[in-house]
Amino acid sequence: MPVLERTINLVDMVAYAGATWDWYRLHYDPEVVAENGLPGPVVDGQVFGALLVEQIQDWLGPQSFTHKLDFTFRNLVFAGETVRCEGTITEVGDEYLVLEQRVVVVGEDGSEGRTVAAPAHATVLLGSADGPGAR
Repeated sequence: MPVLERTINLVDMVAYAGATWDWYRLHYDPEVVAENGLPGPVVDGQVFGALLVEQIQDWLGPQSFTHKLDFTFRNLVFAGETVRCEGTITEVGDEYLVLEQRVVVVGEDGSEGRTVAAPAHATVLLGSADGPGAR
């Protein structure tokens, strides 16, 4: 699977908060962040699910449908950090794929840092949501 890398900045985080109506102050408020002794605003965990599905859609295109996705959080990500979504195919069926993915923080030099979300598993139907592979 092709990797997806994304630097998540504060503007992205505020836009995401507005789109999801999730205004938890730890995601954008410097005072709350400082009170909690954190190095920066915390990226909303739902973002990682969105990125994992984006990775799938970028790879397989609009004639695929992510039927199921689950993942386990391992570490926080802070505003300004870059994450990389990686994945492999673990099962191939006539009308579906099963994938194992993960999200890691990437250093400025491209080195792999802490694991953010793993394991992540996705079942992808091949064909549109109401076409071949739909159940």
